[in-house]
Amino acid sequence: MERCIKTAAKIISPSIEQSFATGYDWCIDQVKSSAYMELSHDLEIDKATMYMKQKDFHLAIETLKSFEKKDTKVASTAATNLSFLYFLENDVSQAGKYADMAVNKNRYNPSALVNKGNCLYASKDFEKAKDYYKEALQNDSSCVEALYNLGLANKKLARLDDSLDCFYKLHAILKTNPQVVFQIADIHDQMDSTAEATEWFMQVLSLVPTDPQILARVGEIFDNEGDKSQAFQYHFDSYRYFPSNIEIIEWLGAYYIDTQFCEKAIHYFERAAIIQPNQIKWQLMVASCHRRSGNYQQALDTYKSIHRKFPDNVECLKFLVRLCSDLGLSEAQDYATKLKKAEKAKELKEQRANSGTRRGSGRNRQGPGSAGSVTIAGSDRDSGSGGSRKSSAVGIRGGSGSGRKKMTFDESDQPYQTTAKADIDVSYSDPLGPQVERPKTAARRRDQAEDEFGDEELGDDLLPE
Repeated sequence: MERCIKTAAKIISPSIEQSFATGYDWCIDQVKSSAYMELSHDLEIDKATMYMKQKDFHLAIETLKSFEKKDTKVASTAATNLSFLYFLENDVSQAGKYADMAVNKNRYNPSALVNKGNCLYASKDFEKAKDYYKEALQNDSSCVEALYNLGLANKKLARLDDSLDCFYKLHAILKTNPQVVFQIADIHDQMDSTAEATEWFMQVLSLVPTDPQILARVGEIFDNEGDKSQAFQYHFDSYRYFPSNIEIIEWLGAYYIDTQFCEKAIHYFERAAIIQPNQIKWQLMVASCHRRSGNYQQALDTYKSIHRKFPDNVECLKFLVRLCSDLGLSEAQDYATKLKKAEKAKELKEQRANSGTRRGSGRNRQGPGSAGSVTIAGSDRDSGSGGSRKSSAVGIRGGSGSGRKKMTFDESDQPYQTTAKADIDVSYSDPLGPQVERPKTAARRRDQAEDEFGDEELGDDLLPE
């Protein structure tokens, strides 16, 4: 009868008034004046639950807080719901407070014990969390939340066998739950049981066939086993459902480069450049793919575009110098001059960073009465890493002397000689790796006419009579 009353209140409350809250208030008033007066508190809690379903957490909290001074059972239920609400809002301290209150009111409430375990789990106290989950299972062996969280706690504690046992038990209860099947597959993968992990991941894909992370995980397993065709298929399916995963894009581009289809890799590296426009690596890979495909003009245009965006990047300038030299363009000398300036600037940045580090460490060793060095924190733009900023310390020596180093002259009688001009290093490393050497199919040349009978002896029967 009590269940019928509560179900009827849920059904009619949104219909009899303009809002469900007003309808619930009417139902509560009617129940208070009947023989089932004790059900009014349960209806109040159901009203707070309806607020939670509508994501009106503020009114739900206000409704539940009114039960703090009620009798033990109702107060424990209200405190359990409050703990859950605060945990959803990521307020672990308040969630733990109301979880303790719910446990103290009713130690046999499995939901209260699970909430307390969740607060400890969020605080990374996995051992105590595991104890609360076990106690909740002792009070209610069918509490799937406690069994699932116990498996997660054992997994965090690296007790994979105990964790696997929990999830196997849970799988017997929830056979088609993808989260449970995924945990079993993931544990098998951590235990290096590749065959079992693959089988369970396939079961996950049968339940959620469009999950890009699971598809990528299966592709990774096949890739580790050396099955490139299967790995490509699952990585490509993952890319179709989630085309913004940079790791999948990089894998697909590398796959096409390994299989000598550089023109197909361009599409993936261009998408990566759109996702990460300040990462120069992807744009250099696009240009290298054009160059390997034989499209040198497009490669040159791409390198020029990269140079306009990242004018201090040494690798891009090296590619431009080499490509312009190979094509016989007059721009090669201009880019060679820019390359020399960029290398000098990069070398100065490294020297300043190293000098600032040494001076900063020397300052810590000086006493309070000695002349110290002032350290100024600055930030340089490292164009070689795609525009990312890195902090460097530049040391400035204090004192009355000038910060500029004095020029010294050699006082010996030897004639003065100028230093030789350093050659520009235009060597570069291809971001796509070394190019695979093509097989040699040309016919072998014969430099000298070979006598086919040179090593054979002529018999007497072949001599003239």
